[in-house]
Amino acid sequence: MSAIFELAIPSETLTADEVSDISGCKRAGDQIEWLTRNGWLFIQNRAGVPIIGRLYARLKLAGINPALLAAPADAGGWQPDFSKVQ
Repeated sequence: MSAIFELAIPSETLTADEVSDISGCKRAGDQIEWLTRNGWLFIQNRAGVPIIGRLYARLKLAGINPALLAAPADAGGWQPDFSKVQ
């Protein structure tokens, strides 16, 4: 998983075209509807356009729930398995 953090990041947020590709929608209102329906976190800028963090999108598209990375292990969060380390 550490390789995902080593990829070059051209920008901290997705471009308008990338959001359009993910959602399949061109209009901001339709993108917001799709993102909300599919459980994506985003913010809206002053123009009402959804803004998505690039690292969040990479994790989400890889099937990793970003919220679980920050959650404690007893709450279902990710925890390293050191059982086989000698």
